[in-house]
Amino acid sequence: MAEAHQAVAFQFTVTPDGIDLQLSHQALTEIYLSGMRSWKKRIVRVKNSVITGVYPASPSSWLFVVIAILATMYTRSDPSMGLIAKIQEHLPVSTQCQAVVSAVLFSTMLWLMLIFTMRLCLKQLLSYHRWMFEQHGKMSTTTKIWVALVRIFSGRKPLLYSYQGSLPNLPVPTIKDTVKRYLESVRPLMDDKEYERMTKLAAEFESSLGNRLQWYLKLKALWASNYVSDWWEEYVYLRGRGPIMVNSNYYGMTFPLCYHTILISYPFLLYPFQSLLYLLDFSLFTFLRIPGTVIPLCAAQCERIFNTTRIPGEETDTVQHWQDSDYIVVYHKGRYFRLRVYQAGRLLSPREIEFQIQRILDDPSPPSKGEAKLGALTAGDRIPWAKARTKYFSSGVNKRSLDCIEKAAFFVTLDDEEQGMMGDDPAASLDRYAKSLLHGKCYDRWFDKSFTVVYYKNGKNGINAEHSWADAPVLAHVWEYTLANDSFQLGYNAEGHCKGDVDPSLPRPVKLSWEIPPECEEQIAQSLAVAQALADDVDFHVFSFQEFGKGKVKKCRVSPDGFIQMALQLAYFRERGTFCLTYEASMTRLFREGRTETVRSCTNESSAFIRATDVCKCLFRVASEKHQLLYRLAMTGAGIDRHLFCLYVVSKYLGVESPFLKEVLSEPWRLSTSQTPIQQVELFDIENHPEYVSCGGGFGPVADDGYGVSYCVLGENMINFHISCKHSCPDTDAHKFGTQIRQALRDLLKLLSPNQTEPSKTEESQPKVKKEQ
Repeated sequence: MAEAHQAVAFQFTVTPDGIDLQLSHQALTEIYLSGMRSWKKRIVRVKNSVITGVYPASPSSWLFVVIAILATMYTRSDPSMGLIAKIQEHLPVSTQCQAVVSAVLFSTMLWLMLIFTMRLCLKQLLSYHRWMFEQHGKMSTTTKIWVALVRIFSGRKPLLYSYQGSLPNLPVPTIKDTVKRYLESVRPLMDDKEYERMTKLAAEFESSLGNRLQWYLKLKALWASNYVSDWWEEYVYLRGRGPIMVNSNYYGMTFPLCYHTILISYPFLLYPFQSLLYLLDFSLFTFLRIPGTVIPLCAAQCERIFNTTRIPGEETDTVQHWQDSDYIVVYHKGRYFRLRVYQAGRLLSPREIEFQIQRILDDPSPPSKGEAKLGALTAGDRIPWAKARTKYFSSGVNKRSLDCIEKAAFFVTLDDEEQGMMGDDPAASLDRYAKSLLHGKCYDRWFDKSFTVVYYKNGKNGINAEHSWADAPVLAHVWEYTLANDSFQLGYNAEGHCKGDVDPSLPRPVKLSWEIPPECEEQIAQSLAVAQALADDVDFHVFSFQEFGKGKVKKCRVSPDGFIQMALQLAYFRERGTFCLTYEASMTRLFREGRTETVRSCTNESSAFIRATDVCKCLFRVASEKHQLLYRLAMTGAGIDRHLFCLYVVSKYLGVESPFLKEVLSEPWRLSTSQTPIQQVELFDIENHPEYVSCGGGFGPVADDGYGVSYCVLGENMINFHISCKHSCPDTDAHKFGTQIRQALRDLLKLLSPNQTEPSKTEESQPKVKKEQ
């Protein structure tokens, strides 16, 4: 086996003259350098742990405190008020050292108390959220003082995880507030009789079982860092037994208007990804914050970006993370290759990565029996995959190869198709591009990996991500970083190759070996059939709305997100003639280990506006302001859905039934929406380089009879939409809904700005771009 030969550092044979031992100096050197790299990372991690552990102070501040206390000994003053003398009495050291040692011990205790006080103050400061509810551009005196204090207590040059110990815990809302907001959110969806019934159920829950469940939640909130996140990860993601492909995984696109030559398409982004892995390993990546502010965001999800895999189980899956990995796994034409990205203790250069990828492309070896469609196991139902993993991949060569995939930094697919905006119908090709990133051929992605980078034959690329380990904004942050690094920092020569030289001693990528029995092949085929049926049912429509963007929306003095959400409500009502429970994701990463909360965009105010669209634009402003209020409440821990979810989990643990909670948790989200954030605007110059505008990303529909809508506000004059639904539902059509969204956006702008000339409707077709050859 090829991988076995690569792993052997020495060989020996037994002869009549004794043992003939042959050492491979190259292999031993590589082992030495790899060990040095590993130890260096350990030392740096310990160092960074110390730095983040004492933040917002610095380790050097300890020396300053010790010197200051020792200096007071010569002035015959006692800042310890007798504590140094008390410590000195109990020291088992010589008289000459007692004074110095006791002073150092007191200084250390004083330093630790100062750190604790500063961290407590910073935690209290970060618990202040009134700034979010203030009118844009008008900051109160209180908020100005608060900003100054946050800057003072934040210390200097924070690392990625510096703020983790200072972030406040997610608060538990009161039962009364949650029930009140819930009833308000469902009022436009129910007639008077249904609403009266639900009100009675809510009142009964609030006055009886709710208080008992709330007590357990408060107890958990005191004990745990976050009372929601672990249950959310387990019950919403890991315990799902259906396919994670389409239902859970999501995707991200690259620049639709920018084309790389085929020669450089495959190494595209790999080097920035590995550079980012290095920065994360050494905690050198800048801390995460709300763009344009000093407000930090929780970075806990960043820990599992790389070296992470979702492991299938019969009852529940688990998320497994490994500390270190120096290789990636590449899939090409039914074969899996192990590609090391470190050589002699250093990261491979872009040119060397390109050289190694070309070796994989030139490799003529066929796939092993059953290997080509092996990835379908990760695309089908979870229980068959868990059983197959235990039965066929728990020992021998299959276990070694599977371990190689699961422990890799990330997964790469070299797709032999061409995707992107091309051909005579660029709009349809963009839809195919989205579907390909979401599910591919159902066997050429490893859907369990934290993320899979997909490279197409014509230079386009994208990303498919597993959802349980983190939320989309975290991976979007990484995606923006890698796109910007490749586009603006990495260089290419005249022939289209990456600049630089290649180390001739680079070992070839290792093809993984498999021994797939016929019974396992049959299970692969069954999983593929399930996944293929699911993929074929997904209808996708991606379009770029360029008639106007946030520039004109802001001139109307409304929030761009609120404007789009009202447009989605209007479009849905026009298509279906009714309102539906609407989900918009909001982050709660202002709190420690925070993930998401739901903004219920369909409100009394929005439904009143839509019914009276032709009456008065004042209703729009009221509806938009209500949406922004709900968004801010969700961000600041006052949302309702995660609270209700956790109450339901507690009721299940206690073995009690709540008709109210059971009905609440069973309501379908027929309109599930999410805004793809542009978090690092400084990395891109959209005005001068419009070809580097990303399409954003999308996800599959949450309900069988509903829509999944992802949108991205880019620059001042563009909004990109990703719409998904299912062909099997006769009431949904992604393209028709896209048409309704376009018209709703136009109508809303006309309503808010009646004196403006109506924008031209040439946007129905995609922007004219040079067709890809």
